[in-house]
Amino acid sequence: MKTADSTWFRRAGTLVGIVVSMRPRQWIKNLIVFAALIFAKRLADPALLGRAGIAFLLFCATSGAVYIVNDLFDADRDRKHPVKSRRPLAARSLGVAPALAAVVLLLTGSLMSGFMLSPPFGAVLLAYAALNLVYSLWLKEVVIIDVMVIAAGFVLRAVGGALVIDVAISEWLILCTILLSLFLAFCKRRQELEKLEEAHAHRAILREYSIDFLDQMISVVTSSTLVAYVLYTVSPDVEQKLGTHYLYLTVPFVLYGIFRYLYLVHQKGHGGNPAQALLTDRPLLLCVGLWALTVVALLYMGPAG
Repeated sequence: MKTADSTWFRRAGTLVGIVVSMRPRQWIKNLIVFAALIFAKRLADPALLGRAGIAFLLFCATSGAVYIVNDLFDADRDRKHPVKSRRPLAARSLGVAPALAAVVLLLTGSLMSGFMLSPPFGAVLLAYAALNLVYSLWLKEVVIIDVMVIAAGFVLRAVGGALVIDVAISEWLILCTILLSLFLAFCKRRQELEKLEEAHAHRAILREYSIDFLDQMISVVTSSTLVAYVLYTVSPDVEQKLGTHYLYLTVPFVLYGIFRYLYLVHQKGHGGNPAQALLTDRPLLLCVGLWALTVVALLYMGPAG
């Protein structure tokens, strides 16, 4: 009986370790899959909503597998990090063999399901997985490219969300996604560099960055993001497509959200984990929620023209 109990607890511990390694809190990033559905004004279509929901789950599974792969490669370095040392692979509470088995099952299952759902979406999901695997193996050690790959991951999520419901991909959606994700990625690098006394030992690429350089990059993408979003909201083509010229009313939320995030980075020492910052900072979470509600109200209930 004791042997059976110990086996059950060991398997349960392995399962928990796999789930934790998939970083469920980071899955909030995959919500961008729904952007095309919302801005195509198809949110009320149950069939398309279901397809977007499945796409979201498949990105969660794929990104979870990628996180496990990243932890497998970074286990030794993570053990030197004050927080990342608690990750199951770094803490040795999850073995390499079950972690690899989980990666194979997650990637195989999600990619097969993605191609069955929609071949173009499956291709995007495959590109996302391949890009992130190359990132874990090599590109995360290439200065500037490492941050651009992170941004590309967000763009692929947005594109996948459009392809799975078969709507046109907005160039504005891609542009704003690139700029916002670059903003978040540069802020993340800044916090990694600022918080770790031995940052270079933990991540070699940080040798190529400095606080001053990252602050300049953050300034560039911050202003670019705001200008791009403002131009998007007042674009005549966008007004005609969305059926409202009141989208500019959402600009204050974007302004406050970005300024609040910069405040968290510079004054509170947060920003190393964008998903955690969003989930734990109530003003920021409220701002994002109000922005989303305003967008939905303007597109689906507001006056046209």
